[in-house]
Amino acid sequence: MEARRLAILCSHLRPVGSGQPESPSRFSRVSYSDCASGSEQKDQPNDCVFCKIIRGESPALKLYEDDACLCILDTNPLSHGHSLIIPKSHFHSLEATPPSVVSAMCSKVPFISSAIMKATNCDSFNLVVNNGAAAGQVIFHTHIHIIPRKAHDCLWPSESLRRHPLKLNQETFELVDSVQKVLSPSSNTEDSKDEGSSLPKNQRNF
Repeated sequence: MEARRLAILCSHLRPVGSGQPESPSRFSRVSYSDCASGSEQKDQPNDCVFCKIIRGESPALKLYEDDACLCILDTNPLSHGHSLIIPKSHFHSLEATPPSVVSAMCSKVPFISSAIMKATNCDSFNLVVNNGAAAGQVIFHTHIHIIPRKAHDCLWPSESLRRHPLKLNQETFELVDSVQKVLSPSSNTEDSKDEGSSLPKNQRNF
């Protein structure tokens, strides 16, 4: 059964060099809506392009769908097979998305990504969340990018940048203390105390 589901998912993607023509009726462009860049504070599901796709009001190439989420091809892909996993409930950012919804989305990543990589003849992919305008978020409805990669595709300019060792200075230690303070149970509400775990204050493994 799992192999059959994988085969069905793969059939929705045309592998590079397959010789199969693209059907205009299947490849429909999704237009932006009021949920696009600059409207982060509106949070209006009725105008959200992803919500319209979920309601069947806008076209999209669906690769997968269940009760919690769906996966579609990105209409402005960074690579062949670039896809999006979208929750069916509207949340404008990752931090506004309940852990149960994030879990439902992430649980589909291994299954869907395997199908995408097989269909695109790739053996690697980036899993990306652009959270907030400064991070490149354009549609303010939580979503996860699955971006197939091939060796030397030079997709990210930053990959050519030289990385520097972490500086163990006062600024770094203050950052650690600040994050740990926010994550500590005493800093959270009763509803979030049970989410994850926190490190003892000022714990540093150096």
